[in-house]
Amino acid sequence: MTTFGAIGIASTGLTVYRKWLDAVSDNLANMSTATSTTEDAYQAKYVIAQEIATQDGGGVQVAGIALGDAEGRMVYEPENPLADEAGYVRYPDVDMSSQMTQLIMAQRGYQANAAVVDRAKATYEAALQIGRN
Repeated sequence: MTTFGAIGIASTGLTVYRKWLDAVSDNLANMSTATSTTEDAYQAKYVIAQEIATQDGGGVQVAGIALGDAEGRMVYEPENPLADEAGYVRYPDVDMSSQMTQLIMAQRGYQANAAVVDRAKATYEAALQIGRN
């Protein structure tokens, strides 16, 4: 694999991890979004990644987005303007601790791929300096 190949593969990883970070941030931003019991709750987003297999090494790409349960969880809040006759509203079934764990994993993956790009760039620059001398 060439230096440019390493940069290319790491850049595919950066893209997937950025999409994962976007999905987690959407989930966290909407975890307190109430809806009426007649509507679907916010559906959590989960990134599906798949391998790109090529002769040059490949990489990874986003294959799609899986959505969580639209059923959500029912919470008794009779003072909420969206509450039904029984006093219930629907909230998304998003667990903050799970989302924060995913956020940390996606952040570390993004950082690791960014480090690969930096190191490959430094290697390429060092190779150019050797050629000049």
